[in-house]
Amino acid sequence: MSNDRAGDIAEKLRQQAAAMDAGEKLPSVRTLSRAYGASPVTITAAITVLAEAGIVRPEPGRGTFVAPRTQSGGGTGALRETRDEPDYAWQSSTLGRTRVDPGRAGRFGSAGTAGHVQLSWGYLAPELQPFDELRTIGARCAKSHRAWTMAPPMGLPELREAFAAELGAHRDEVLVMPGGQQSLAFAMRTLADPGSTLITESPGYPGATIAAQAAGLNIAAVQADAEGIIPSQFADALERTRAKLVYLQPGCSNPTGAVLSPERREQVLALAKMHGAFIIEDDWARNMSLEGTTAPQLFTQEPDGHVVTIATLSKPAAPGLRVGAIAARGPAGERLRTARIADDMCVPALTQEIALALLSSAAWPRHLGRLRAGLLERRDAMVEEIRAAMPGTRVATVPASGIHLWVRLPEGADSTALAAAANAAGVMIGDGRQYFVDEPPAPFIRLSYSAASVPQIRAGVHRVAGLLESQASTGR
Repeated sequence: MSNDRAGDIAEKLRQQAAAMDAGEKLPSVRTLSRAYGASPVTITAAITVLAEAGIVRPEPGRGTFVAPRTQSGGGTGALRETRDEPDYAWQSSTLGRTRVDPGRAGRFGSAGTAGHVQLSWGYLAPELQPFDELRTIGARCAKSHRAWTMAPPMGLPELREAFAAELGAHRDEVLVMPGGQQSLAFAMRTLADPGSTLITESPGYPGATIAAQAAGLNIAAVQADAEGIIPSQFADALERTRAKLVYLQPGCSNPTGAVLSPERREQVLALAKMHGAFIIEDDWARNMSLEGTTAPQLFTQEPDGHVVTIATLSKPAAPGLRVGAIAARGPAGERLRTARIADDMCVPALTQEIALALLSSAAWPRHLGRLRAGLLERRDAMVEEIRAAMPGTRVATVPASGIHLWVRLPEGADSTALAAAANAAGVMIGDGRQYFVDEPPAPFIRLSYSAASVPQIRAGVHRVAGLLESQASTGR
C-alpha cells in the first residue's frame, strides 16, 4: 500500500461525504475496497485520514458515519466536526464486558447527603471518632522528617509490629495496607487467577463481592446462619467448584452480626486443609466489641498458612485513616509482599506514622472504651425502637460486636422499594438484596447504628416503620 493511494481515496471519500447528510453511513470497507480496487488496509488508512480530520466517525461494529460539520474559516472548504459532547461509543466494544456490577457498586457505601439520617453507613459518627487525639497526633507527626520520606514497601517496622501483636502474627508475616477494602481486593487478585472461583458466605459483605468481580473471579455463595457458614454446604461447594479461595467474616458478619461457632471453626479449617484452600479472614470488627469478649481469629488457630487475615483501622478509628494490614504465612505471604510493590510502592509514611502513634498511645484504649459505650447505647436504642415501631419484623441476631442489625421484613415486603422510599424520605438504609450473591430467600434490610445519634436512630427507624406500613397497606 502507498500513502499516495490512500490519500487519493481519502480525497474521493471526502467529496462523497460532503454530498451526504451528517449521520449517514458510508459503504462498508469491503464495498469500498471493490469500488476503488484497493485492499481493505488501504481503505482503512483512508478512513483514518478522514476521521482525524473530523470528516467521518468510525464506530467499531457498526460502520463509518458522516460526522456533524460546519465550514471551516480557513477558505479550503474542509469539513470540520462540531461536537456538542464527546463521543465515547467506541469504548464499549474496546473495553469488553464489565467485571464489577454497576448497580451493586453504585449502592455500596453510599453516604447520602448531610440532610439524611444515616442508618446504612459502615463508619463511625464524628463524635465517636478519636478526632481530638488524631488532630494532636497528626500535627505532631507532620513535623517529623520521617513522615515525608518514602516508607518501606511492607510498612514501617514498628507499625507492622503493632499489627502483629493484635493479629497473633510475627512482624515479618504482616504487610501494611491502605485500608481493609484495598486489602480484600489485593489479596483476591494475588491469591487467585482470573476465572477461578471464590466461595463466600451468604448473606455477606457486598464489598467483598465487588472486589472478587474486579479480580475476575467467579463467586459461589454458601448459606450462613446465626452460627456462621454452614459446614455441610461449604463442603459441597468446595467439592463442586474446586475453589481454592474462600472469604469469611468469622468474628462478626456484616450484615448479620453472626459469629462463627467454635465447632464450625474446627470444621471449616479441616475442610480448607482437605481441599488445599486459602481462607481470607476479614477481621474488621475486632476493635468494636460491645460485650467485652471477641472470638479467636482463625489465623491463630491454623499454623499451616491456610488463613490470610485482614485488619483495619478505618472502621474503629476514622474512615479517613486508611490503614490496615494483611497477615499471611509461607509462600502466600511472600507472594503478597512481592506483589505489593506493583500497586503503589507503599502506604504514605505520614498516614503510617499517625496510625502508629495512635496505636501506641494511652489514647487508643481510652478511645476503645468510649467507642464501646457509645455503640452499645446506639445498638440497644435501635433494637428497642425496631421492636416497638416495626411489628412483624425480626432482628435475626443482636450482635455482640460490630455496627449493624440484620432485620427480616414481613413476608411480601419489597426491600428495594422500601430502601428507595426511605432514601426519598431522608433516611439511608441498606437494601437486603445487596448482601446476597444470588436471589434472597426473604426480604431483609440492614440498619447501621454507628453513624447516627440516638435521637436520629429513633426518628429514622420510626420513619422507616411508617413507610413499611404504607407499603403493606398499598401492596407495593
